[in-house]
Amino acid sequence: MTTIGFIGSGNIGSTVAKLAVDAGYDVVVSNSRGPETLADLVATLGPRASAATAQGAATAGDIVVVTVPLKAYREVPVEPLAGKLVLDTNNYYPQRDGAFPELDEKRTTTSRLLQEHLPTSHVVKAFNNIYFEHLGSLGRPRGAADRNTLIIAGDDAGAKQRAAEFIDRLGYDVLDSGGLDDSWRYERDQPAYAGAYAEDGDFAKPRVASPDLLRDLLSQAAR
Repeated sequence: MTTIGFIGSGNIGSTVAKLAVDAGYDVVVSNSRGPETLADLVATLGPRASAATAQGAATAGDIVVVTVPLKAYREVPVEPLAGKLVLDTNNYYPQRDGAFPELDEKRTTTSRLLQEHLPTSHVVKAFNNIYFEHLGSLGRPRGAADRNTLIIAGDDAGAKQRAAEFIDRLGYDVLDSGGLDDSWRYERDQPAYAGAYAEDGDFAKPRVASPDLLRDLLSQAAR
């Protein structure tokens, strides 16, 4: 069985971990404070879950979800992720991460920074533009009329296919939005960000974001 490693176990990480366990995957979670601090999360996730260091989660995962604050991306271990699919959930929040001039000047993207840090990995941006409570509740079986769609971006077609297959098992269709250099189009403050899954911007009223709706919102992106 495929194992999903998690470098970071905050709201998005723990939500994806639960979806993965429910879909039949084994998961290894980690955070910056040590595996002993994840005992409650592991207990909640059940027998398919275990905790490790970031290095351990990166080594154990066949697919690895990197879900740390952007300011910590250089701490992601490099060697154990060589050749692996890495799902990047990050967004840039200057008030949290500090200033990144290359992002402020629109010279690169957050996922490009991670890809450059992990030169032998296959980075795909995913899960970054949906509120974690919506992510945890809006999944549906394949073919359901109210199935939602998540956006991905990446430079490697094979990696994007693997990411889509994983996300499909979690209960979502996938819209491929292109390469990592275009992944800013569904980050913070863009139309395809989290409000895409909320009716009239009200997060208490989740809605189905169809591929057509998401394409339209991506087309409205501006830097």
